[in-house]
Amino acid sequence: MDSLTEAVLRGASAEELERAPVPADFVAAHIRQEDVGIFDGAADRDVRRSLKVGRVPMPELAPDEVLVAVMASSVNFNTVWSATFKPISTFDALKRFARAGGYAARHDQPFQVVGSDAAGVVVRVGVGVRRWKVGDHVAVNAAVVDDQDPVTHSDGMLGADQKAWGYETNYGGLAHYTVVRASQLLPKPGHLTWEETACVPLCGGTAYRMLVSDRGARIKQGDIVLIWGATGGLGAFAVQLVKNGGGIPVGVVNSEAKAKLLAKLGCDVVINREEIGIGGVPAPGAETVELAKRLGRAVRKEVGEDPHVVFDYVGQATFGISVIVARRGGTVVTCGSSTGYQHTFDNRYFWMNLKRIVGSHGMNLNEAAEMMRLLKLGSVAPILSEVFPLAEVGEAARLVQNNGHTGKVGVLALAPAPGLGVTDPGLRAAIGEERLNPLRSAPSPALVG
Repeated sequence: MDSLTEAVLRGASAEELERAPVPADFVAAHIRQEDVGIFDGAADRDVRRSLKVGRVPMPELAPDEVLVAVMASSVNFNTVWSATFKPISTFDALKRFARAGGYAARHDQPFQVVGSDAAGVVVRVGVGVRRWKVGDHVAVNAAVVDDQDPVTHSDGMLGADQKAWGYETNYGGLAHYTVVRASQLLPKPGHLTWEETACVPLCGGTAYRMLVSDRGARIKQGDIVLIWGATGGLGAFAVQLVKNGGGIPVGVVNSEAKAKLLAKLGCDVVINREEIGIGGVPAPGAETVELAKRLGRAVRKEVGEDPHVVFDYVGQATFGISVIVARRGGTVVTCGSSTGYQHTFDNRYFWMNLKRIVGSHGMNLNEAAEMMRLLKLGSVAPILSEVFPLAEVGEAARLVQNNGHTGKVGVLALAPAPGLGVTDPGLRAAIGEERLNPLRSAPSPALVG
């Protein structure tokens, strides 16, 4: 073990961290450019074949960047996209990024360190960094923005050069160390463990922008919100945000086991789509209309009205239904599309009923900060369900690839065990373990340190 890693693990002071040399390389989950064609002709693009865990060289730090020792990370669906090289090879994105020159050139490597979530300890800061210092405990927001682009000062997500860290950039969070811009950092909530914190930023911030932000659906008290995949990474945060905002969450899941988990999240109404015959990608036209009518009847049976908002990150399999099932004047807010990007819908239900479709992508830093604030208030809880060691990241990503998980799948990086990193045990006790871990059957006891 190198001296910097050893110092991080024993909770050394900032002065000690600064004295310890940065290692020349580090352990990371990564994909290799030489493997881009390994799935050609394969029926199953098994991410365990392409995700590697091994040492990669440490990059140079730019003036506006920080080096973070990653204690924990989590798996997002974009890691599945990276590891399957679909819909595109992310090496293409890295080459485009590198063409900007300067420090961007570092991202064009024969490997890509993946992962778009992290919680850890700042161990180095660039000369241009002002608000962060060595020793700070942080969470990482995945949005990489150009602060010299004028539109970024209105909304960071509108910048033409906005990128998803760990997907469209190199040196992501599924690693012992990661390089991020200072403008990506948020203070780690003191009452959460490393792995609980790491499951929040990407999905939590995305759900906040989609539903609460004035750039999304702008939900209000009493709104009925239909949430597809309500026990998934985005869906489980969406349920809590709707409930916390005075709305009525209607969760759609595909099993009775997931329906029971939704009750622990406070979901008012749960619909098992298997019971009404919704599964797979419906044929456009009559089949989609019939399934939408079934879902609409199920919602009205429970709450007496059609949804004001439909929260759809599933995509091709659900979007045509979403457009129909939203009420007259209602809103469909969409991102992601894990089942496919080609959406087909009947425009008559959209145009003649005065509905809105809102495209939403990621979150700006203020939206990410507001989501973290809700966590500190105890209004929203992490949605961690399982935790894997970094050495088993392939298995963790495979679970997500096959939709065999609920909530978020955490990955321990430098943290030697679950339950570490709590610096505010009083707040944690006040909120309660069960509230903090609604999707875990047997959460590990939190330890201070």
